[in-house]
This record gives sequence, C-alpha cells and structure tokens, in this order.
Amino acid sequence: MLSPEQIDANAATFQEQALKILDGDPERLQVRRNSEWLDMPMADLLALVATTTAAQLLERDDFAKRLAAGTSISMLELLYPLLQGYDSVAVRADVELGGTDQKFNLLLGRDIQRAYGQDGQAILTMPILVGTEGARKMSKSLGNQIGITDSPAEMYGKTMAIPDEAMEEYRRLLVAPRAGGSGADWGKLSPRDAKRALARDIVGWLHSAQDARAAEGHFDRVFVEREAPEEIEEAAFDDDGGTLHLHGVIAREFGISRSEARRLIDQGGVTLGERALEAGEHDVAVERADGQVLKVGRRRFRRLRAAR
Repeated sequence: MLSPEQIDANAATFQEQALKILDGDPERLQVRRNSEWLDMPMADLLALVATTTAAQLLERDDFAKRLAAGTSISMLELLYPLLQGYDSVAVRADVELGGTDQKFNLLLGRDIQRAYGQDGQAILTMPILVGTEGARKMSKSLGNQIGITDSPAEMYGKTMAIPDEAMEEYRRLLVAPRAGGSGADWGKLSPRDAKRALARDIVGWLHSAQDARAAEGHFDRVFVEREAPEEIEEAAFDDDGGTLHLHGVIAREFGISRSEARRLIDQGGVTLGERALEAGEHDVAVERADGQVLKVGRRRFRRLRAAR
C-alpha cells in the first residue's frame, strides 16, 4: 500500500510521461483521480462486489494459473479488477485503451457498466512492446525499459542496444503508425544503419530532431570512439574524513539502491578515471576522486567534485 504522498508523486510522474504523447489542451484532455469515487460507503462497495462472481474473477488467466498451482491470491488482488471496472462507470467511458495483458479487466469493465445501467464500453487493446533485451515485455521492474522521459543520449543508447530481431516490432509499433517519422526504407539499410534510423526517430519524436543528432554524436564519441562525452554533469560530494563512499554517490546520482551500486562495482562495471574499480573497492580517497570522471555501466557518467 502506498502512502498518499507516494501516490501523488507517482501520479505527477505518470502525467508528465503521458503528456509527451497526449495533447494537454484542457479543452481536449481531462485528468481525473479515482479517489473521487472509490472512497465509497460500505453499501456502495457491497453493491459493486455484487455485480461479479468469484468464478468470473478466477477465469482471469493469471489467477487461473495461480489457482491451479496452489498459489495464494489475496482479496486485494481480486478486488482490483472490480475497482478498475468501476472507474469506467464513474467516467461513463465509451472506449477504454489498454495493453493486451489488460483484456480481462477491460472486458469486466463492460459487464460492470451494464450492471449499473450503462452501455458497455468498446475496448481497444495494444500489443506489448518487448524490452531492450528483445525477449520479455518492457518493464521498469525488469530494467529493460526505454523511458519516455529519458534523456536523448540515454534514449538513443538504449535503442542501439536492442537486438536486431526486435527492430521490426519497434518499427511497427512506434514508427509506422506515426506521421512525421523518418521515412527510412529499412529494407535498403544494414541492421546497424536501420537501428540508427530507429534511434534517431524515437529521440526526434519524444525530444527533437536537434536532440537526436546530438544524441547520435554522443553515442559515436562514447561507444565508437571510446571517449568520454563532451559534456558531463558534475556530482558534488562532501569530504567525509578524506574518504568518498562511491556506492552512495552512485545510488544518489543514478537512482539505484546502494546494494545495486556495490554489485556494479564488484562486477567491474564502474570506472573511476581510467581504471575500473576492483571488487570491494566501494570507498576511495577524496584526492583520488576529485575531478575524475565516474563511469557506471556503458552510458552513465558524472564528474566528481569535492565540495569546498
């Protein structure tokens, strides 16, 4: 269960991402919070629960598999499709859009609308885009996502990392349906050049054509020519008794946990200056770190500066 503060923060993030795609004109877009109607009296909740049977809910594919395997299903999980369905009642939805993995919930929303005397919504399902490894669905929890609000350089670099066999799906789902794409004839390009065209197109769509060109230049400098980026964001740190806890800096700067930062160091994925850090080298002398470039993985850089 998330706190109200966490929900507000997540909602702001979701809206920022959505407005990269949607027209934010208030004459055309309305943003609602389902706390407006889901904070309901017990009588209303019981009326909602009465619209659906347990058998209906257990027909959902993942519930059915877990039931067959003897894995527990919480009442909270069973309530979720009902509450999502009531959202459609509250806003009197004509159409609901979702991924193919949401088909059960979308259809249940139709049934719940009819139970409340409304016409059932039409549903529109979209294919699930695979992640940057080309196998599992794109998901932040799996770490295989290209974030809508990623920087141009990060977005370009992640796109260049997808396997060749996944490129056609990216083109079909992200490029082909949109006006203003690059128009590149992929059939006439090598896989490398086609992937560059895809990366430029995605960055140009979510940022700008100028950002796409700059991101490609950054990629060539860092990954082709093996040089540091021309511009590197600085990370200030306090002189803590002459020692810098690198795992703490990495966690703070790149939004990961300290344990994940330590793991990256131990696996040889972190470079300070010209040398990769050794396993267990989580702390270094301030004199050694000050002014040096910290490289985490292949695409993340910071220039370290001791606070004076």
